[in-house]
Amino acid sequence: MRVIAGIAKSLPLKAPDGMDTRPTTDRIKETLFNIINQDLADCVFVDFFSGSGGIGIEALSRGAKKVYFVEQNRKALDCIKANLLFTKLIDNSIILAMDILAAVDRIAEKEVDIIFMDPPYASNLENGLLKQLANASYVTENTLLIVEADCNKSFDFVKEYGFSILREKNYKTNKHVFLMKKQDEEL
Repeated sequence: MRVIAGIAKSLPLKAPDGMDTRPTTDRIKETLFNIINQDLADCVFVDFFSGSGGIGIEALSRGAKKVYFVEQNRKALDCIKANLLFTKLIDNSIILAMDILAAVDRIAEKEVDIIFMDPPYASNLENGLLKQLANASYVTENTLLIVEADCNKSFDFVKEYGFSILREKNYKTNKHVFLMKKQDEEL
């Protein structure tokens, strides 16, 4: 696992020991960031279920001005801190060591540009998080939400929270679902 592009390009990243996290592979990470690269410059990025911090670190390396890392697993938090120090990207980082739902209210931004979440597959934790984010003041019509999920997971439920699916990018065993708030005329 490494940083794919940007100011920390090619630097290796640590992953926590054990099976509690599943870092996004370099190939899938590269595809994701090729899709969102034009939106990264000076953006505010939130990485829920951060794991090793690889996604948020990639965003910082490619020009995000600030990244919130949200994680509660102690081993993963230690790994995020070590990776941020090693890549010298810690100054633009805020680490929230807490439950994801509690963290929603701790993000102190007028607007967040991109929110990424990679919850444990089959946990359905994204359902509750998306429901809460639908009412967060910093999630606007301009905020892009990206969920990494099992390829068989249906996201039809997001409509009831006021989100619409912009795109789904499928891989062999998982996918990225790109969401935005529905515009008033869509409601």
